[in-house]
Amino acid sequence: MDADPRELLALAVALAERAGALSLERLRDPRSDVRTKSTGTDVVTEVDEACERLIVDGIRAARPGDGILSEEGANAESATGVRWVIDPIDGTTNYLYGHPGYGISVAVEVEGEPVAGAVTDPMHGETFAAIAGGGATRNGEPIRVSGETELGRALVATGFGYSPEVRREQALMLAALIGSIRDIRRMGAAAVDLCSVACGRVDAYYERGLNHWDLAAGRLIAEEAGARTSEFADGTLFAAPPALFDRFREALVAAAD
Repeated sequence: MDADPRELLALAVALAERAGALSLERLRDPRSDVRTKSTGTDVVTEVDEACERLIVDGIRAARPGDGILSEEGANAESATGVRWVIDPIDGTTNYLYGHPGYGISVAVEVEGEPVAGAVTDPMHGETFAAIAGGGATRNGEPIRVSGETELGRALVATGFGYSPEVRREQALMLAALIGSIRDIRRMGAAAVDLCSVACGRVDAYYERGLNHWDLAAGRLIAEEAGARTSEFADGTLFAAPPALFDRFREALVAAAD
């Protein structure tokens, strides 16, 4: 089966937007079936699962041999070299409370390399998309990272883990970092945060402990919008415009000491 990145992206966008529309339809009662996973604060709702089914069914109908990696467990090996990486609702806690900042993330990999990604932010009516080597867009319009060059003026997004012990460690790092930057924003969805870097809504982003489905689409979108990204040995992902990247990395290293 052919794997034209443009066709893969079109399908990713269509499915992400359909799942986003479903999430908005169900927003009034997302707590009707809420369970926990890794900790008491790591939640999953029946809407997460409904969105996953919608996306997975759409992939299987259009591309039955492709592989799938999805947060809620609808996984399958690939017979085509193509794998879809899905977070049906990234930021479920935000969704649970009706708080803006959740998103639907759909990425596509070919032979292990990212080739396309789409992230919808339904409550803001935004769809971010990218093809490897083809740039990034928001609602079809090209986007770029911010032009900020001074770390002290950088608005930085981050997130926190579900474990209380991990959150305490992350809070200590944040306390050490915050004096070096403009301010911190904690929105609650890694995919959306990476898209915020891509469009200059924040200048930089870092977070420890992400899963592949959290970052697969958003990282590609940020990079295609001009961001540099990397990871520390402890799994902390960080992203920033090239002019800020080295100083941001140094500040993160210093804050972690």
